[in-house]
Amino acid sequence: MNAVTEDRFLDGRVIVCQPAHGFRSGLDAVMLAAAIPARANDDVLELGAGAGVASLCLAARIERCKVTGVEIDPDLVEIASANAETNGVDSRARFVEGNVFDLPRALRKSFDHVLCNPPFHGDEGQRSPHVSRRRAKHDEGSLAQWLETGLKRTVSNGTFSAIVRADRLAETLAALPESGVTVLPLWPKAGEAAKRVIVQVRKGTRAPLTLLPGLVLHEGGGYTKEAEAILRGCGGLDMGKGTR
Repeated sequence: MNAVTEDRFLDGRVIVCQPAHGFRSGLDAVMLAAAIPARANDDVLELGAGAGVASLCLAARIERCKVTGVEIDPDLVEIASANAETNGVDSRARFVEGNVFDLPRALRKSFDHVLCNPPFHGDEGQRSPHVSRRRAKHDEGSLAQWLETGLKRTVSNGTFSAIVRADRLAETLAALPESGVTVLPLWPKAGEAAKRVIVQVRKGTRAPLTLLPGLVLHEGGGYTKEAEAILRGCGGLDMGKGTR
């Protein structure tokens, strides 16, 4: 096992060990988890769970929801499982080793909500020499497959949510239905172009594509009060309006 560091999320409510080197989750995972409209007893699936940050933030925010994270790297599965135990949610947040595109048989079912933070890069860009970081950052042209897999595992009227690079939004929308889609931009600062967007599909609905006003993350030398509230676990992202 490689060296790990201890990180805290949601104002310290979630304690997560992550590899000291390689891909590490942060703000994107917290924002994605905040966008999931889960309720108690809902069954949630995360594709590509890494060390479990998004799943554990969701489990901390929504009491009694059940979360299963699938991760291809066995070392990360071990870390994520230990993180669930550390946070006292191992009875309802579990992590299993598996290929997102060839899920374990027990997970080939429908879930109330599915989420993923797929690799941000496609075929472009320099590859990291670190295997797990390279796998986490480059999808090798498989973004559409990530999205299609997530949507396939979502129950009718459930939600599928993903956070993607803003400049890959057209590619993302091309792989999703024409209706039931909501897009929320994450603006680094007011007046700056978005670098990330959260895309959520309400499966089976006829609602037209909705582009929300979005969330400004930073102002001055820190986070905006809206972003700070979400990062501290005081609220979530309402994909119907923006924040709640």
